[in-house]
Amino acid sequence: MLVDAARAAIAEGAPERARAHADRMRQMLLQRVINGTGTLLHTNLGRAPNGVHQDAGFRNLELDLGTGERGSRQAHAPKLFAQLCGAESAIVVNNCASAVMLILAALADDRGVAVSRGELVEIGGGFRVPDVMEQSGATLVEVGTTNRTRAADYQRRIDDPATDIALIMQIHQSNYKITGFTEMPSTASLATLGVPLVADIGSGLLDAACPWLSDGPPPWLAEEPAAKQTLSEGAGLVAFSGDKLLGGPQAGIIAGDAELVDACARHPLARALRPGGLVLGALQELALAYLRRDGDAIPFWRMATTPIESLVARAESIVEATGIGAVADTMAVPGGGTLPTVEIPSIGITVAGDHRATLRSRPVAIMARIEEDTTVIDLRTIDPEDDVLLTAALRDI
Repeated sequence: MLVDAARAAIAEGAPERARAHADRMRQMLLQRVINGTGTLLHTNLGRAPNGVHQDAGFRNLELDLGTGERGSRQAHAPKLFAQLCGAESAIVVNNCASAVMLILAALADDRGVAVSRGELVEIGGGFRVPDVMEQSGATLVEVGTTNRTRAADYQRRIDDPATDIALIMQIHQSNYKITGFTEMPSTASLATLGVPLVADIGSGLLDAACPWLSDGPPPWLAEEPAAKQTLSEGAGLVAFSGDKLLGGPQAGIIAGDAELVDACARHPLARALRPGGLVLGALQELALAYLRRDGDAIPFWRMATTPIESLVARAESIVEATGIGAVADTMAVPGGGTLPTVEIPSIGITVAGDHRATLRSRPVAIMARIEEDTTVIDLRTIDPEDDVLLTAALRDI
């Protein structure tokens, strides 16, 4: 790589630029960064911070240690998540889009799936629910209107033999809100219509009660659907992400009725969409933290619930040590396509001018945001252990 950098500089007729070419190559590598943007689940930064490490060595990924015979990679972390959700069974795939694709392919191939017109979402990267449904082999059956859909709208489609409805699908409006003259049926009402109900709750909140937090659920979670409650209200399956509010690595979790989960696990796509041992190991550690009700062990929940007083003390200490910037009230956001209208009170350090490029060029890059020609570094999304690196960066500025 260094030879390539030198050759590129020579080809430009500027050999002295070899170091700049090498630095640019280094920046293109996957590496740890410090997130000072105030976006807790920053999609460009890998969403939830994940600190699980594994020593080199073999794992009983597909070995039953009790019998000594071949086992299943779905027998470890997925069972723990089933317990956390109050589900009969669960499996893990690569991401939530994979989970939806597998459910549709396994349970609704060449049959209809009823979805409200108000839930035909497009997620990041241009992936649209109708497109995913088409690729799965299922047929999209639109019901209701954009702003108002009732249980009776689904029932009419189910009663029509021409539509051959295999599933009802609820899709969480995770990255937008429809307000005003609106109506949507409850999960409980849809669960009584005679066909399995699948709820894509998206963001991965396990339990609305948040028993892993000593102070209970924060107020900004008030309207967020949770896996445990969605299943208890009658959904046959829930699907959700591993790297959003769950706080783990990228993954998709399918939990619910054992027969429906088993049908998904037996489908040929399940092998193509299965995660590896690193992801499953990280999810297992995460699930165990939830089972211990140890929210402090989960980096996402630790930063999301840090008291303002702690953030103020850190900000004042950094400003005093560097002699630059000012302590400012800021608003953090969940990000990652979740809770689009929610803001979380936070504290940041502001510095006049745009210093984002300088901060990104640090040995450990620091990401900030710009507001009215002022650089804002939000401390809610920065681990306290990285304050020393932030302090050094501000001193250099």
